[in-house]
Amino acid sequence: MSEDEATDLWYADPSVQDEVSATTPEAADEAPITVEDLVGSLETVSAERDEYLSLAQRIQAEFDNFRRRSSAEAVERSAAGAGRLVEALLPVLDACDTAASQGDESAGAIRGQLHAVLEREGLERVAAEGEAFDPTVHEAVLHEAGDGEPTVAEELRPGYLFKGRVLRAAMVKVQG
Repeated sequence: MSEDEATDLWYADPSVQDEVSATTPEAADEAPITVEDLVGSLETVSAERDEYLSLAQRIQAEFDNFRRRSSAEAVERSAAGAGRLVEALLPVLDACDTAASQGDESAGAIRGQLHAVLEREGLERVAAEGEAFDPTVHEAVLHEAGDGEPTVAEELRPGYLFKGRVLRAAMVKVQG
């Protein structure tokens, strides 16, 4: 029997329709699908979708926070490494200062270049002589009696800040 003949037989003979309907798995044991069933199924799928969307948004937010935190930590580690390097170079800068103060002109040129490079990277010299004594940036090793507020009378060793953080406090003589 050809396909066209079977189709014609389907429409023409109700007994064939009943046989075919009975052999399909959908029609065998299931009741017809109602609108309420479809609405319930849609609500279930919508709730699952919302749950997965919320989960994806939380994971995205956590990843963004992780990326920001990692970036900030990398910047901090880099700054800390640079600070350690600059701190290790301070004795070299002090030696150049001492040599220059004793008249060695070649040490003065090296000191100037080294100081210029370190300043570009964020090194600042702590203001000392004549300034009000500040224990956060000055280390008092000598004290001289005087009137009024304590002020720095003499700088014995320069102090330095690196990007706003104290690398080494200035060693000073305080008056007052």
